[in-house]
Formats: sequence, C-alpha cells, structure tokens
Amino acid sequence: MGIFSGLKNLGLGDLEGSDLFAAEEKPEQAAAEPAQPEEKDFIYDKSFTCPVCDSTFTSRVMKTGKAKLVSMDLDLRPRYVGIDATKYDVELCPQCKFAALTRYFTAMSASQIHMIKEQITPKVKLQPHSEDYYTYEEAIERYKIALVCAMVKKAKNSEKAYICLKSAWLLRGYREELESKRQLLPQKREELMQQEMEYLQNAFKGFVEAQKSERYPMCGMDEYTMDYLTAALAYEVGELDMASQYVSRILASAANNRVKDKARDLKESIVAKRKEMAN
Repeated sequence: MGIFSGLKNLGLGDLEGSDLFAAEEKPEQAAAEPAQPEEKDFIYDKSFTCPVCDSTFTSRVMKTGKAKLVSMDLDLRPRYVGIDATKYDVELCPQCKFAALTRYFTAMSASQIHMIKEQITPKVKLQPHSEDYYTYEEAIERYKIALVCAMVKKAKNSEKAYICLKSAWLLRGYREELESKRQLLPQKREELMQQEMEYLQNAFKGFVEAQKSERYPMCGMDEYTMDYLTAALAYEVGELDMASQYVSRILASAANNRVKDKARDLKESIVAKRKEMAN
C-alpha cells in the first residue's frame, strides 16, 4: 500500500511510489572560473629617497615572486603572466625630475647632483597620468628621462646601454599589447619596430664599449651572461660575424650549461639566418 496509494484516482499515479523524505537533488553549479589577476594586483607603492634632492616619494614596483615567469626572449627580456616587468624598473623623483633604473637609483657624486639640478630639474615637464598602474606611454616617458639623466650625469656605458636595452623591451611589449587588442595600425607598427631597433643598436654599441673598460659584474651580469647578451644583440642588429665570435667564445669558456645552451640555440639561429640571406 503506502501513504501515497490511491493517488492514481486523483490523476497522480506517477507519484504513488514516491519516497516522502528522499534527499533533494541539488542543482548543478557551474564551476566558478578563477578571476584573472589584473596588472595592479602585481604591483605596490614603495617609498624612495631621491639621491639628488633628498625628497621622499612613492613609486610603483612589481611584487617579488608574485608574477609567473613563462619565457625569455633571445635578448633575455623576461615575459610574465599578467604584467610587463620592464615598465616598473625606472624610479622618477617628481620633485627634481631625476630618473634612473632601480639598480642605479643610488648615491651620486656632488658633480653629478649639480649637473642634474642644472640641466634636468628646471627643464623636464612631467605629463599627468591617472591610472593605478604604469601605461606603456607613461613608462616610455620615464625611460626617456632616465636615459637623458644618465647622459647628463656621465654614467658608465653599461648603464646607458642597459637603459637602451630595456627601452627596446618596452617598445616590443607596447607593440605586442596593441597587436593583441587589434589596435596596431601598419604605420604605428613600423614606427615602434624602428624605434626598438634603434635602441637595440645603441644597447649593442654601449655594451661592446663597456666590455673594453668596465669590470664585472656589469648590470648585475657576469662575463659569460654579458657575452651571450652582446651576441644576441649582435644577431638582432644584423652583425652576424660578431655574434658568431661571441658565441664561439662562450662555447669555449667556463660558462655554465644554461648559458652554453642558450649560446648553442643562438648559433643555430645565426646559421639559419645566413642560409636565408644566401637564398
């Protein structure tokens, strides 16, 4: 029998065998997709003291270990998920307008301070920016000021070359961002690629000169890493003979396996480029 017997007479026969206290089936919920981190999630404001005017200011820097490194370009440009780290490697004092790569934003000589105060402070006019992260346009401005400051304070060739290298990385990232958003017109692409090449050529020239007179580590790199970087830059600017010379020097050196493996990959690229040019 059962408590639901007789329901057939009421037109509810399909429910006669029902279990009154059967567990309710919960509707399936679609698995929530994890929120994609935004660029602002990878940065924070850090206080700095200007070595020129002693004023304290805050600058946006990338959180150490927060972003995932996914790959590295031929010329050692790092690629992270969700952020272009290169945008956050220049500190700029809003008071005296002195700017430098973070590793060089340190104590300066009295003569260097005088040169910055005389040739930079009264002339630089900063553009207003309101984003809570550095846009490529803003980062490019910061790098330009850093390069001029390095020239004015008569920085070492390695420092000026390093700014040029990172400026090239920055322009590459800017181009890639515009391409991903389908906002890159052919004329703009050509302009950015030309500017990137000019920076790469200056970086190559500067590092070659620096290796003649400066000591290692240079820009935080040992001799073998710098040799590889110079070889990669030589390849990128079309100096294949010099690129081959640097690669041969690395492969015959006491460089670690990581550097030698990258040098072997570069050697293959050089051989392929020569074949392409011969056809």
